[in-house]
This record gives sequence, C-alpha cells and structure tokens, in this order.
Amino acid sequence: MDDSYVCIDLETTGLNPKMDKIIEIGAVKVIEGNVVDTFSTYVNPGRKLEERITELTGISQEQVDDAPDITQMLPKLLDFLGDLPLLGHRVLFDYSFVKKAAVNQKRIFEKQGMDTLRIARCFLPELEKRSLEYLCKHYEIPHHAHRALADAEATVALYQKLVSEFYEKDSKPFEPVALNYSVKKETPITKAQKERLYRLIVQHNLTVDYDVEKLSRNEASRYTDKIYEKYGR
Repeated sequence: MDDSYVCIDLETTGLNPKMDKIIEIGAVKVIEGNVVDTFSTYVNPGRKLEERITELTGISQEQVDDAPDITQMLPKLLDFLGDLPLLGHRVLFDYSFVKKAAVNQKRIFEKQGMDTLRIARCFLPELEKRSLEYLCKHYEIPHHAHRALADAEATVALYQKLVSEFYEKDSKPFEPVALNYSVKKETPITKAQKERLYRLIVQHNLTVDYDVEKLSRNEASRYTDKIYEKYGR
C-alpha cells in the first residue's frame, strides 16, 4: 500500500476541463500515513461566477477576483505535489484540470493516483450513494462539503477508513494507477480577436462576464460567434 501521497481537490466553474476554470485548490500531503502539510488557495478564473457555483461552494466573486490566476499558482502547486501519487474522490476530474493548466504552461504533468470513489464502488456496492458527502456520513467523518481543502481532508480520512476496513481483504483497488487525460495546449487570444471582441462589446453595449485579455483563441471564437448569432455583425 502506498501511504505517502497528496490528496487534491478542486472547486471549478463547471465540470468540463476544456471549457471551465479552477476557482479553488486544496491539497493535503501525507507521508507514511501522517498529514505533514496542506496547500490552499483561491484561483481567479477570469470570468464571472455563476450564481449556482457561489451557492454550491460559498465562494464569492470578490474572493476569486482578488486571487492569483492559475499561471501564477501552478508552479507552486506542482512543487507541492512533487513526485508523490495523487489521491482524490473521482481523482481523474481534478487531475484533468491540473493537466490542462500544466500543458498550457508547457509543463509535464504525468501522475499515478488512487481513487476513493473506485475503492468504495469495489467494497461498498450496497450503499445507496458513494458521493464523498454520503460516504463521510456513513463513516461519521466531519466534512464541510464543496470547499477544496475541506474536501481533501475528508478524502484522506475516508481513504484511511477504507484502508483499515478493506485493504487486508483485497489490496488491488488501493494500488496507484496511471492517470490518463489527453489535452492540447490552448493558443492565447490573438490581437485581431481582441480588437474584434472589444469592438462588438462596445457596438452592442454589452456587459460580459469574462476577461477578454485572458481568453484562449478558441474561447474568443466561441464568444464572438455567440454575439454574431444574437446581434448580427
């Protein structure tokens, strides 16, 4: 069993790493079964948060507006993660967002990981649900849901419960496996795209919920097309 790892959890603007953004990172470093360090930060997504995201997480627009963006935070996060395997509840979700950010900065990010959701599915098929929140209630683990560091801390506690209860019966689900997510580097918005978007925003007197300067080329094209579709050229 690998008892040295980093448990990671993200809060994001949505579920699609190719379109959505990280707004909070929480990570817990465990060495030989003991928590030795934590990492926690808000992240500026360069866009307005939807009301449902604020209601779900309790994270306000002001908190992310005052935060560094992912290009500033990623090197610190990668240093914190080091060479240790990742732990997470649906760990591929969190890995995919970090992998996308790493690729955009021309950084290599290849990891192995353990997934408490996968482990719970193996050993607890009788449970009605296997969400982190439900499993924490099942094991009476204190948990403040939908905040990154609190979720990471709860996942560590859950993993340790699962290890103590099931590892002796079957160790295979606890072994780290390669995490695979394929993503291409995003191209930053071009000067021509910026000029076009700014012109359309002024022309149609629009209030937009994103920072034009931080858009990728594909994002700029999507937003421009939406304006053309609604207002014409």
